Amino acid sequence: MIRDSMANISYWRERVAKDVVWIKKAEKLLSEPSQNPVYDPQFSFDLSRDILRLMLRRYSQGDPVPEIKQLFPKLLDTWELSNSLADGICAENHLKTCRDWVFDLSDLNHYIWCFWLVGLALVLQIPDGQWGRLLALVGEEGKDILLDRVIVSRQPSRVVGDVLLHDKPYARLLKAIDAPKEQQAILLREFINGWYPELNRRGKQQPWWYQYGDPEKHPLEKGSYFGRWCIEAVAAVAAFRLDDSQCLGHPHYPGDLLRPNGPSTHLHSQETKARSWLRFFGI
Repeated sequence: MIRDSMANISYWRERVAKDVVWIKKAEKLLSEPSQNPVYDPQFSFDLSRDILRLMLRRYSQGDPVPEIKQLFPKLLDTWELSNSLADGICAENHLKTCRDWVFDLSDLNHYIWCFWLVGLALVLQIPDGQWGRLLALVGEEGKDILLDRVIVSRQPSRVVGDVLLHDKPYARLLKAIDAPKEQQAILLREFINGWYPELNRRGKQQPWWYQYGDPEKHPLEKGSYFGRWCIEAVAAVAAFRLDDSQCLGHPHYPGDLLRPNGPSTHLHSQETKARSWLRFFGI
């Protein structure tokens, strides 16, 4: 069962297998004496992104949601290690930073990163211990009204900000959350429709994954594509119990995360199953 039909099953299986091999190798490298300690904080954080990429690739290829959940602690471990290494290395070498990543919610890349992890934590229902570790890593309490409100659904004590840091595309999602119940379904669909186009930016503010899968700028042959899943939408559905009936089957909506026991919400997955049964009966 493929959830993302932009790539075929051979692509997903090959990329998932390579991710697993790479992550094991990277973990081994981090456990050994380093030949370049100054780079280790960035290397470790990059590994946490690789683990997220693997989680989303496994979702794309149709793996069971509970199995994907098992990778979440490893992602937290590598981000925490990155922070710990950065504190030590930067202090020792009198550096302001030893990582390329901007750890500030005003940076769109970091905002999406934090939103995706919070969203996955909610829909996967990670244990309280992991949830606390994640919030410590995200930090920046009271800085963004939307992300804060999503977090408050599980952490009522969190201070909620009064500013939306990234109007496009997230004003649409905030509008859906605040709308009368009978309007929420269609407004959520409108957010998802505009989500990918409105994330397009120039320069470093463009999401690092945005061009993956683009047939001209970054075709599938390069192997970077892991899906274009609007985790923010399922996070809002989980947090505010929005009606997502208008979103099921949308190519950017990872509805199976909310329905781990099936049936699949991805139309092409259902069509593939139907064709398989027809072939079985010789039709």
